[in-house]
Amino acid sequence: MSDSYSYYFNDDHQLFRQSLRDFLEKEVRPHVDQWEKDGQLPRSIYQKFGQMGYFGIAQEEKYGGLNLDIWHNVIMDEEIGRMNSGGFGASIGAHPLLALTHLKHEGTEEQKQSYLVPGILGEKIGCLAITESGGGSDVQALRTTAVKDGDDYVLNGSKTFITNGVTSDFLIIVAKTDPELKAKGISLFIVDRDTPGLSATMLDKLGWRASDTGEIALDDVRIPSTQLLGRENQGFFYIMQHFVSERLAMAVGGYAAAEYALELTLQYMNEREAFGKKINRFQVLRHRIAQMAAEIEMNKIFVYSLYARFEQDDYLVKEASMAKLLSTQLADKVMTECLQMFGGYGFMEEYPMARMFRDTRLGQIGGGTSEILCEIISKMMIDSKGYHAPA
Repeated sequence: MSDSYSYYFNDDHQLFRQSLRDFLEKEVRPHVDQWEKDGQLPRSIYQKFGQMGYFGIAQEEKYGGLNLDIWHNVIMDEEIGRMNSGGFGASIGAHPLLALTHLKHEGTEEQKQSYLVPGILGEKIGCLAITESGGGSDVQALRTTAVKDGDDYVLNGSKTFITNGVTSDFLIIVAKTDPELKAKGISLFIVDRDTPGLSATMLDKLGWRASDTGEIALDDVRIPSTQLLGRENQGFFYIMQHFVSERLAMAVGGYAAAEYALELTLQYMNEREAFGKKINRFQVLRHRIAQMAAEIEMNKIFVYSLYARFEQDDYLVKEASMAKLLSTQLADKVMTECLQMFGGYGFMEEYPMARMFRDTRLGQIGGGTSEILCEIISKMMIDSKGYHAPA
């Protein structure tokens, strides 16, 4: 990495990056093609990540975490983005970023011992189930309900597009405990995979094929009230709070994938000849490379600046929305341009660009669509709406 990034990354960070890159090259890259065919990751890779401590980067040491600074998470997201498998990145990232983050911040001590500790070790896999077929990015429109019945809650409803929705050991389910309160009546629950009434179906996707994406059905799923995560009716605020970190991570994934695509394209251009010379000598292609490199660099530095503020507990709703919006749009643009430079080979599955082209498209949909992000930004800029961190 260039010395120009030394403002953000010190020598320890760079050693961590190299160690992680070596691990990924050995334990992940040789197996990605098979995982893409399988449609899911094996449990063994979660266990290897757990053994290396990668799921506990941001977790407290007393639960088995490493309690490292936020830049280690940035490095993790950047290096995973080089693996050319959006599905691998989604599944291996959703577990710590979505499931374990909620346990860290909202879980009771008993819940942390039961789920967070084995989750950090990679022995239990988690997922976060928010999206429904009729709701999409509109979280408060969800219809899944959780009705109190004595010392239990009874959950009914369905979820869709849930990363790790089929193979996870536990699910954090978002449900309405008081439908009349709308957003203020949403709660979170931890549901074990083997709970009666819970079933899951694998979905077939255009991209992210190494990630199992499930449709979840909840039919009179009865769980004890001790499985409530956080306070009742506070779920919406927990979700909104963690959307910032999710969107920043997706922004990193966007520019990291674009950067890797550019790297592969430069290698190809240096090998491919047309009309008696390497195609990296044609001015029109050289200028496209220059344009993409400049835009990637601008996105990266913007995201780094936000992480510097995020580390200081700034609540970056608008800025994180901007970062994800621009970075995922740029990734789409870069994949299209790079595939074009590969010519017919770019359209072939045996070359890297076909998968990158398919995988990157989801960046503008997952974690809040580009349209939702623009609406958030416009509300803050035009309507003077303010978003504040929950107390």
